[in-house]
Amino acid sequence: MAKEDYYKLLGVDRNASDAEIKKSYRRMAMKFHPDRNKDNPDESETKFKQIKEAYEVLSDPKKRSAYDQFGHAGVDASMGGAPGGFGGGFSGESFSDVFGDVFGDIFGGGGRARGGAQRGADLRYNLELTLEEAVGGTEAKIRVPVMVVCDECHGSGAKKGSSPVTCSTCHGHGQVRMQQGFFSVQQTCPTCGGTGKQIKDPCRKCHGQGRVQDTKTLSVKVPPGVDTGDRIRLSGEGEAGKGGGPAGDLYVQVHVKDHPIFTRDGANLYCEVPISFPTACLGGELQVPTLDGRVKLKIPAETQTGKLFRLRGKGVKPVRGGAIGDLLCRVQIETPVHLTKEQKEMVEKLSESLTGGGKQHSPQEHSWMDGVKSFFDKLTG
Repeated sequence: MAKEDYYKLLGVDRNASDAEIKKSYRRMAMKFHPDRNKDNPDESETKFKQIKEAYEVLSDPKKRSAYDQFGHAGVDASMGGAPGGFGGGFSGESFSDVFGDVFGDIFGGGGRARGGAQRGADLRYNLELTLEEAVGGTEAKIRVPVMVVCDECHGSGAKKGSSPVTCSTCHGHGQVRMQQGFFSVQQTCPTCGGTGKQIKDPCRKCHGQGRVQDTKTLSVKVPPGVDTGDRIRLSGEGEAGKGGGPAGDLYVQVHVKDHPIFTRDGANLYCEVPISFPTACLGGELQVPTLDGRVKLKIPAETQTGKLFRLRGKGVKPVRGGAIGDLLCRVQIETPVHLTKEQKEMVEKLSESLTGGGKQHSPQEHSWMDGVKSFFDKLTG
């Protein structure tokens, strides 16, 4: 009797991926497994063997390639020539043997024995830096509360001079098999927590945990150019693992404090520079701060408030590389305060002089007023 096409048996096309083949195999095998077909065991057993044979071939790259080129003849020799490809008879696999990996993530392992070792938890530390420290780089000392290996029992959890014993529930496997309906699954042993060991005489210092709370002092090298939100990873500086497992990592979260002068935006710095009314009118030169010291900024005559002046290369060099940013200075014209009577009279004379002569000395004001007039004309029109 001719064998049925393997791809048809699994209900997939010939270009199906490995993941698609595996998914279809699980679905079809669940459908035809003898444990689920008590009323028709012989037919379901035959179908189940065919599905398993198809999956064994199509899940193996070499066998699949031979099957695609030569059909069943290309793989019969490698399968041993036995009917069904498994020595002639149903091998008697339980339903859980076939589908243990399907439920493994849910029920604690899916047939894969877990060792007692468990990786320690990762930790986070919030590190506050000044802008100068973030831009120039620094080395910070931090103190971190963390679980470390107990120095009395060296992580075993057992009292000095004693040792953990094999778990009486799982017999050292770390898992127990639980029957749930028509299939069984494996779960982490509730007695030993998956370690396979029991501690009869716990360590007095760590009370059998193998770890104790401590505080570590660490040195953190902060590279130049970091910004709020950046993280620095210190490998192995997290909590100690359980049962001899590796330690977790420590992630140092950077937060840059507000600066009284500068505001940062990526690689650029911004600052507000107040200038006097005469300087704005006549022009001049003033000193402005940078993170490297003071520099001179030339203010041209008739400068308007809000104008940006760019000082190239006076910003931040990004931590991940790239060009150094700029410092952008936004000028703000200060209105004179605490005027004397004589000064007020001089301002009045200046105002009269500016409004006369037919020249527009305040172009933005006139432009704005023209816009307002046009707006009201449309409303009334």
